[in-house]
Amino acid sequence: MVIETRTPEETFELGKKIGKAAEPGQIYTLTGDLGVGKTVFTQGVAAGLGITEPVNSPTFTIIQIYEGGRLPFYHFDVYRIGDIEEMEEIGYDDYFFGKGICLIEWANLIEDILPENLIRVTIEKDLAEGFDYRRITIEGISDVG
Repeated sequence: MVIETRTPEETFELGKKIGKAAEPGQIYTLTGDLGVGKTVFTQGVAAGLGITEPVNSPTFTIIQIYEGGRLPFYHFDVYRIGDIEEMEEIGYDDYFFGKGICLIEWANLIEDILPENLIRVTIEKDLAEGFDYRRITIEGISDVG
């Protein structure tokens, strides 16, 4: 499914719908260039889960854990992963196969360890459509709620 948003608020609201519909054990991969709105989308997912604390990209910590919502939310940013072994060191499988949901930014860098049943989210800009335009492609679910 492809969804177009024209403002950061619309991108946030799409993430929020996904968070509201999320089920335990789901893994979302999130890809897109720097500055495309991955953090805004992720903040929406967290809001949809009922998380009220600030959500930022865990670029330097690899994972940020939020437990204040209806499901635990494990937010990964694997941009700085140098080796898959680093994922093993943080015990990624406890999160991937836990009771919460995972959202993994730059997931293409850890393809080898990702399970098969993923929900893939790709965010793209198209400046010809406007500065805040985003084309968001979602694969692995048929409806966002």
